[in-house]
Amino acid sequence: MIKGFKDFLFRGNIVDLAVAVVIGTAFTALVTQFTASFLTPLIGLVTGGGTTGGTFTVNGQTFTYGEFIGAVITFVLTAAVVYFAVVLPMKTILERRKRGEEAGPVAPTQVELLVEIRDLLRAQGGKAPAENPIGPGTTSLPGQL
Repeated sequence: MIKGFKDFLFRGNIVDLAVAVVIGTAFTALVTQFTASFLTPLIGLVTGGGTTGGTFTVNGQTFTYGEFIGAVITFVLTAAVVYFAVVLPMKTILERRKRGEEAGPVAPTQVELLVEIRDLLRAQGGKAPAENPIGPGTTSLPGQL
């Protein structure tokens, strides 16, 4: 039972999700502070609400529309960053996978590089590349040059 729980916790998706939640929380705090420090006073200046960021009173009840506007702006900024930094790149990657495209060129293996170096050295020495003793389409074993 504990082994299964451990496997669940250390699965790649769970760790990625935990990191995303922590970063998302920190980013939301940053945008909220930006709204409180800059946007709310700006809304107050534009609407004449003073330091509270825009309020009006009806029958003794105070309505803080400036804070609501600030919260809407916070939401839009957070949603925009999540869309452009997470959703759009993931959508592009998934579409490429669906079409069968690779993320980029595949790097040659060490054995392939060593075989290429061997062939180049032989060509410089005036020797033609030797026939592959293992067979066509395969590479030499490590340690063979």
